[in-house]
Amino acid sequence: MVEQEGRRNSREFIYSVETSDSLSSAETCFLINEERMFQKRAQSKDSVFFRDGVRQIDFVLSYVDDIKKDAEIKAERRKEFEQNLRKTGLELEIEDKRDSEDGRTYFVKIHAPWEVLVTYAEVLGIKMPVKESDIPRTENSPLRYMLGPVRLPQEVKFPRPEYFTAQFSRHRQELFLIEDEATFFPSSSRNRIVYYILSRCPFGVEDGKKRFGIDRLLTSNTYSSAYPLHDGQYWKPAEPPSTVNERYTLYQNWARFSYFYKEQPLDLIKDYFGEKIGIYFVFLGFYTEMLLIAAVVGLACLIYGILLMDSNQTSTDICDPEIGGQLIMCPLCDQVCDYWRLNSTCLSSKLSHLFDNESTVFFAIFMGIWVTLFLEFWKQRQARLEYEWDLVDFEEEQQQLQLRPEFEAMCKHRKMNPVTKELEPYMPLWNRIPWYFLSGATVTFWMALVVSSMVAVIVYRLSVFATFASFMESEATLQHVKVYFTPQLATSLSGSCLNFIVILILNFFYEKISAWITKMGKFVGYPGKYTYLFNVWRSEECDPGGCLIELTTQMTIVMTGKQIFGNIKEAIYPLVFNWWRRRKARTNSEKLYSRWEQDHDLETFGQLGLFYEYLETVIQFGFVTLFVASFPLAPLLALLNNIIEIRVDAWKLTTQYRRPVAAKAHSIGVWQDILYGMAVVSVATNAFIVAFTSDIIPRLVYYYAYSTNITHPLKGYVNNSLSVFLIADFPNHTAPSEKREFTTCRYRDYRNPPEDEDKYIHNMQFWHVLAARMTFIIVMEHIVFLVKFLLAWMIPDVPKDVEERLKREKLMTVKILHDFELKKLKENLGINSDLFSKQVMMEESKVQLAKSTI
Repeated sequence: MVEQEGRRNSREFIYSVETSDSLSSAETCFLINEERMFQKRAQSKDSVFFRDGVRQIDFVLSYVDDIKKDAEIKAERRKEFEQNLRKTGLELEIEDKRDSEDGRTYFVKIHAPWEVLVTYAEVLGIKMPVKESDIPRTENSPLRYMLGPVRLPQEVKFPRPEYFTAQFSRHRQELFLIEDEATFFPSSSRNRIVYYILSRCPFGVEDGKKRFGIDRLLTSNTYSSAYPLHDGQYWKPAEPPSTVNERYTLYQNWARFSYFYKEQPLDLIKDYFGEKIGIYFVFLGFYTEMLLIAAVVGLACLIYGILLMDSNQTSTDICDPEIGGQLIMCPLCDQVCDYWRLNSTCLSSKLSHLFDNESTVFFAIFMGIWVTLFLEFWKQRQARLEYEWDLVDFEEEQQQLQLRPEFEAMCKHRKMNPVTKELEPYMPLWNRIPWYFLSGATVTFWMALVVSSMVAVIVYRLSVFATFASFMESEATLQHVKVYFTPQLATSLSGSCLNFIVILILNFFYEKISAWITKMGKFVGYPGKYTYLFNVWRSEECDPGGCLIELTTQMTIVMTGKQIFGNIKEAIYPLVFNWWRRRKARTNSEKLYSRWEQDHDLETFGQLGLFYEYLETVIQFGFVTLFVASFPLAPLLALLNNIIEIRVDAWKLTTQYRRPVAAKAHSIGVWQDILYGMAVVSVATNAFIVAFTSDIIPRLVYYYAYSTNITHPLKGYVNNSLSVFLIADFPNHTAPSEKREFTTCRYRDYRNPPEDEDKYIHNMQFWHVLAARMTFIIVMEHIVFLVKFLLAWMIPDVPKDVEERLKREKLMTVKILHDFELKKLKENLGINSDLFSKQVMMEESKVQLAKSTI
C-alpha cells in the first residue's frame, strides 16, 4: 500500500509539473525525467505490474532501434500495431531503452483489462467455474496409503477445488464464481487471450493487402520477441502486491532434483503452462510408471540368466578343455589370422547366456502384452484427464490461417479464396514443381547419407575385425587378455561406439531422421566360400555362443550414450546460452534488472520445443519395444533416464526458458498413432530377433530331434552346431601360411562334411532349424496379437467412474443454467404470471430432455 501511495503521489507530481506555467520546457522535461527515474528505482525489480502497481503485465513485446534503411517502415508498423491493440481495449505501457540494462531495448508491457478478458473468454469458449463440485476426488492408486513418501501436499497437488464449469458468457457474469476480478482468470488464460488478440491484430496495408499478426512482425524483426511473464523469481516466494508465485511453488515441488521420487503437481503445471505442456508431463509420468513394471520383469530375467550362467550346458561344453579345448576353429580372417581353439571364447559364451536364455522368449512375449496394456491404460488416463481438465467438449478454436511471410513474398499470383472471398497469394503448379524436385532431392540426399553411414560402419567392422584378430594373435603380451577381450568383443564395442557417434552427428545435421543403426542378421558364408563386401572385406562371424550378445552390446552403448548425451545437452545448452545473454547485458545476476528484462534474457522454448520432447520419448519407446528381446535391461535404463528427464525438463522450463504461451490440447495427438504403429511392429521385430539372432531355436531343435543323451539332452549341442571343413580345400589366398598337423577345422553352420558327396551343402538339420524359426515367428505373433486384441476389447477407453462423473457434471451444469435462467426470467417478467408459467414449463421440458439424453 505504501508503494502504491508513493506511485500515486508521483503521478500527481508529474501532472502538476506538466501543467505549471512557471517552468521552462527544459526544466519541465528535466523534472519529469528525474521523477520517472525515481519511480523506476522505487519499483520492485520483481514487479509483474505496470508502474501504478495495480495493472498486471500479461504480455511483453520488445524491440531494438534499427538503423537500417527499413527502420522507418518498422517504426510505422509498430505505431499502427500498438494503436490497433489499444483500440481492442488492451492497455500498453512502454519502457524506454534508456531504462533498460543494455541501453538499446524498448519493452512494451501489455495489460488486458476486465472487459477485454470477458469478451475474448466468450469468443474462445473458455470454461469457468459456476459451482463447487459435490463429487469427491478419487485416488487412482489402490496402494495410496503405502505411497505416502512420494505424495505431494494436497495444497500443491490440488491448488484449487473442483468446480462444475460452463463456457463463459459476459452476459451471465453473475452466474460464475467471481470473487475477485483480478484473479478470476488464471495467468495462463490471460496470456492465451492476449496472444489471440496479438495474432489477429492488423498493422497496416501493404501491397493492397491487410497485414496482421505478431508472428509476421517477429519474422520481419519489427519486434524482437513476444512473451508472457513468469510469476516472479523461482528461488523466492511472491512479494506484495502479488499474492501467488506459482513459479516458485513449481520449482520447490517439481523442478528440484532432490524430488525425483515425488509425484508431479499436474494441475499446477496445467494452470501455469497450459494444457498442451501439461499433458506432455502427464504422458511422460504415466509412461515412466508403466516402465517400472517392465524394468522389474527385465531385471528378473537378467538375474535368472546370472543364476544359470555357470550351469549352462553350452557354456560348460565350450569351456571344457576336453571338449571346447579340442575343437580347432577355422581362422577368423584371411591369411593373417591363425586357427584357434573354441574354449578361448569361454567368458563371452557365459556372458551371452545372460541375455540368450529361456527367459528371452518369455520377456519378448511379455513386452508385447505390456505395450498393449500401456496404450490401453493410457487411453483411460487420457479420458480421465479430459474430464478433470474440462477438455471433454474441447474443440481447437478456429485459427485464422496466416500465410508464411516467406511464401507470400515468393507468390506473384492471386487467387480467390472460396471461404473468405478474398484474393490471396497463390503459387501455380508449374511454379511449385521446381520446389518439389528440390525437396525430393534434399530428402534423398539425407537418406543417402544415412545409408552411406550404415555402409561405412559395416566396412569399419569388417576391416577392423581382421586387424584386431591378427594383432592379438601376433602379440604375445595379449595372450592372457585374449581370454577376456576377444576380437569379436573388441569389434562389437568399437563398432557400437561408432554407431553412437554417427547417430549424434546425423541428429545434429538432420534431426528429423530417426537414425537407428542395428545389425539383425549376418550372411557369412563358409570356409572357402566366404561372403565379401565389395569383394574386399570378409564378413565377420558371430561368437560360437550366439549373435545376440553383439546386438545387446550395440543396444547398451547406443541407448545409454544417447540418453546421457541428450540430458546433458538439454541442461547445459540453455544454461550457457542464458549466461552469455546476461553477460552481453552487462550483468551476471538476475537480481539487478527488471522482471521483463530477466525473462527477455532467457531461452525461448519455441513452437517446436514440445515436438522434440515427444520425439525423444518416442525414439526411446522404440528402443524399449522394438529390440527389447535382445536387451532386457532397456526398460530399466529408460526408467532411470525418464526419472532424470522429468526433472531436467521441469528445471529448464521453470528456470531457464521464457514462459510459453498457454495452449489447449486434449491428447498427445499424432504421437499416439505412432506409438500404436510401433507397438504392432515390435511384435514382429522381437519375434525375428529371438528366431534368427538368438541361439534358443537351434538348441530346442537339437533338444527334441537330435539329442541322444537322456540325462543331459543339450550335451553335445556345441559339437553338433559346428560343421567340419577340410583345410586342404582352402583357397591359397585365404589359408594361413603356416602348415599344421591337423587336417580339418570347425565353423558355425549346418553343412555336409567334406567326405559327403554334396560337401558343404546345407544339411537336413539346417532346414529343420529354419522351419522351426519360421514356425516360432508365426506362433509368437499369433499369440501376442490374440492377447493384444482381447485386452483392447476388454479394457474400456473411458473408465466407468469417469462416465458417471461426466453424466453427473453435465446434469448439474444444465440444472444450474436452468435455475439461473428461470431466476432472470422471473425478475424480467414480474407481473405476467401466465407467461412466466408457460416459460417455466418450457425450461422444465428442456431439463427433462437433457436427463433423457444423458
